[in-house]
Amino acid sequence: MSAILYDLRGLKCPLPVLKTRRKMSSMPSGALIQVETTDPLAGIDIPHFCNEDGHQLIEAEKTDAGHRFLIRKG
Repeated sequence: MSAILYDLRGLKCPLPVLKTRRKMSSMPSGALIQVETTDPLAGIDIPHFCNEDGHQLIEAEKTDAGHRFLIRKG
């Protein structure tokens, strides 16, 4: 199963988490989404969101411009 690429670069807190939550609400359980963001706070916010909402954070990676997260919907 390939991940949906969701480009949220350029958005500031809290938009990356809000938009990721909205996008994932329409996805089936077990689906993968890869989120790209330039918000420095996303490194804290996205893992917290996954923990709170019961999603699996498979990968969190620092990029030149920000962060990249691979999430499996719970």
